[in-house]
Amino acid sequence: MDTMTVSQKMQQAQDFLPINGTDYIEMYVGNAKQSAHFYKTAFGFQSLAYAGPETGVRDRASYVLQQGKIRLVLTTPLNSENPITQHIAKHGDGVKILALWVDDAYKAYEETMKRGAKSYQEPITLKDEDGEVRMSGIYTYGETVHMFVERSNYKGTFMPGYKPWKSSYNPTDTGLLYVDHCVGNVGWNRMNPTIKWYEDVMGFVNILSFDDKQINTEYSALMSKVMSNGNGFVKFPINEPAEGKKKSQIEEYLDFYEGEGVQHIAVATNDIVATVKALMARGVEFLDAPPAAYYEELPTRVGKIDEDMAPLQELGILVDCDEEGYLLQLFTKPVEDRPTLFFEIIQRKGAKSFGAGNFKALFESIEKEQAKRGNL
Repeated sequence: MDTMTVSQKMQQAQDFLPINGTDYIEMYVGNAKQSAHFYKTAFGFQSLAYAGPETGVRDRASYVLQQGKIRLVLTTPLNSENPITQHIAKHGDGVKILALWVDDAYKAYEETMKRGAKSYQEPITLKDEDGEVRMSGIYTYGETVHMFVERSNYKGTFMPGYKPWKSSYNPTDTGLLYVDHCVGNVGWNRMNPTIKWYEDVMGFVNILSFDDKQINTEYSALMSKVMSNGNGFVKFPINEPAEGKKKSQIEEYLDFYEGEGVQHIAVATNDIVATVKALMARGVEFLDAPPAAYYEELPTRVGKIDEDMAPLQELGILVDCDEEGYLLQLFTKPVEDRPTLFFEIIQRKGAKSFGAGNFKALFESIEKEQAKRGNL
């Protein structure tokens, strides 16, 4: 029986690729200007930077939004021949780049390439009057990319090629702090090869594993493994479908995204009740709350928590625990018409795990939404 804590497992990661955290997440979208308005209005992101024809970029427009340490880059192509256009036509709006903040982007590229990575962007140095940003990139699952970003010698707003984006419309934030983890969905029998890729190429370690006996409902099942770098600043759970009576949420994603990709982005808060209330008031839709019995059983399953139970039950917030503490989490519905990308709001009170005790309640809520769409 595995008795090591998540924190102890993280220490087993190879440290040839020091990562300081998530630098930014870039989404390819059909209309970046309108998407930016949505993420400002609904999620409380703030305008940060812009690149497009006005800054000398002729083939795309990119809007950079920030809240806490989270940076979202929303990019739209400006002509039909652009590869980004083809990406959106196939996948819909979705995450293309998971950018990682590193000390040396050139070395990160060299180390991962010699370990079997596939190149996306050879090392490049971007310069302007505010300094330089060094970047490189490799492919991970599907068409998703890890970009390595080194910005220690840059004092500008975001990076060369962008200008500050000033706006008279600045909704207040909703308490989102940083990217906790990003979850990828891969195809049948593709989880273990993807896990091995993260171990061999990135030096990550598998800190948690769940099989279809742990993650299942009456109708469907999936398998999941969580990969982490040594300091735990970057974590990538990887999901794979498993056999069930009906189509699983992972199969639905793969069908509608038309391939492997990022399923959800988990963002942290220090007050999940206040954050969820603010998001709901702005129109963000969340999955239905679990039945009352879920909350009646919480004290026995999780133990004593600091929060009042009533607002948790009212909002449908889920609670789980591990050897190091507990966590609170809630999941949005998909943020676009294709049932693909969604967000998780998470507050950690010591726990390093991912809510395994909530899987059944969560997936039953997701299956209700699948049934409404006729995809279960």
